[in-house]
Amino acid sequence: MSQHLIAVVAFDRISPFHLAVPCVVFGDAQPAGGGAYQLRVCAVESGPLRTTAGFSLAIEHGLEALAEADTIIVPSWRDPAERPPPALLDALIAADRRGARLVGLCLGAYVLAEAGLLAGRKATTHWAYAGDFSQRYPAVDLDPDVLYVDDGNLLTSAGTAAGIDCCLHMLRQQLGAESANRVARRLVVPPHRQGGQAQFIEQPLPATAHDSRLAGLLDWVRANLQVPHTLDSLAARSLMSRRSFTRHFRALTGSTVGHWLLGERLAHCQRLLESSEQPVEQIALLAGFGSPVSLRHHFRQAFGVSPQAWRQTFRGN
Repeated sequence: MSQHLIAVVAFDRISPFHLAVPCVVFGDAQPAGGGAYQLRVCAVESGPLRTTAGFSLAIEHGLEALAEADTIIVPSWRDPAERPPPALLDALIAADRRGARLVGLCLGAYVLAEAGLLAGRKATTHWAYAGDFSQRYPAVDLDPDVLYVDDGNLLTSAGTAAGIDCCLHMLRQQLGAESANRVARRLVVPPHRQGGQAQFIEQPLPATAHDSRLAGLLDWVRANLQVPHTLDSLAARSLMSRRSFTRHFRALTGSTVGHWLLGERLAHCQRLLESSEQPVEQIALLAGFGSPVSLRHHFRQAFGVSPQAWRQTFRGN
């Protein structure tokens, strides 16, 4: 069987981690004497490439190597606001026309989109840039809640470590589950993660002003999530009318009482699952869900995984 040529695009000010992800996944898939892949790192610019970690890289191949690649991986991009060089975009368009597989990891999705390759296709990128991406490329069917998207010859992944998930997915497709599992074990990562980006998006506490009439109430609710709360009960506790309370609450939190309360309860469940040995039944009561069935329903709807799977991911048991 002929070797599958994978070209990884490197550029000035690249993150060493992003560059290393496809190199280590497909490099570790090789037996000692060589194997299914030939890996080439190809530089966008000439000369030594600076990295974000303070050291430089000497890259042997240039963009001309992309013309022969079976798979081209753009492991990220240095600035979403910067249009990639025309030579890179032209090389990607030519590769797409001849049927090569094109992969945009993390912000690398911007490069594929700028080349016009994602129009009318499904894709993802880092959750923090999803709004900007959708605004700039409205023709792309963006799903910001998944770890990676496989749409024919085009693959895109979410941020940073999700690139590992995407590369393991490709490895699984090409060499089988056993090879992918072996590489995952070497990297000490799960061969396949459930869920999506939502489980890694922080839920920050609202930035309440110290003089806000509701600041103390919100702190009290967080400390008493096991108690049933309603819009009317909270309005009464704050000595406001229902209408006035609703207006002040939305101005302070940017959310309705129901959505905010659900978010706080889910965040409390996350903390308990990660830091305690409490069973799910007890956590449901402490967070105010009332029953484990209700907790499991809302947890899976919000994060795409069960509470037990969340605990296993973050605690390893």
